Amino acid sequence: MIQIIQAPNVGIAYLEEKFGLQLTNEEQFFTECLEYHLDAEQERCYLDRVKSNYLSLIKQRPILEELAKMVVLSPLLDLVGFYRPPFYVETEESVEIRQEDEGEVVKGRIDVLVLKHQFWLLVIESKSTVFSLHTAIPQALAYMLSNPYLENPVFGLVTNGSEFIFLKLLKHNIPQYALSEQFTLLQRENELYKVLGILKNIRQVLS
Repeated sequence: MIQIIQAPNVGIAYLEEKFGLQLTNEEQFFTECLEYHLDAEQERCYLDRVKSNYLSLIKQRPILEELAKMVVLSPLLDLVGFYRPPFYVETEESVEIRQEDEGEVVKGRIDVLVLKHQFWLLVIESKSTVFSLHTAIPQALAYMLSNPYLENPVFGLVTNGSEFIFLKLLKHNIPQYALSEQFTLLQRENELYKVLGILKNIRQVLS
């Protein structure tokens, strides 16, 4: 009998045991998040407005997932060019990872999936502002492991609207992943500049 496991209930220990997933801290593994540059002053002004809109909204009440995607994620995806060819965006995409010999299937749905020529490039798992990002990391990694194209890196981003962590997964012989530092809108500096810079680095690699 096949056991169905929902991705939101999966932890890092499970992924390490069942899929051999390993964390790497090698600096050269995730060079895309080491340097980030914005050249256009117009982009900085726009990101300042996005941050201001977000901070204004959270003064009223916690921002739920759909609103966080609309207020923060959508402008970022637009600025980096993920709404235009050769990329396209899917939402609520069903995925599953099978371990046939042990009769287990991990199932879940991806919040936002950016694709290019059928290659899975960017998985975004957004959470309400009341949740820690660390609860979303195992879920995002489970989705990334379902990518059928073993020869390409898969990049991820988890966010609750105010905080952001990037992920990178390589699935060659042993699946390895790395995490970026955590960026937040609650700093005096607008760290959306860095988030957009990293997204642009990832887009350049994938293009």
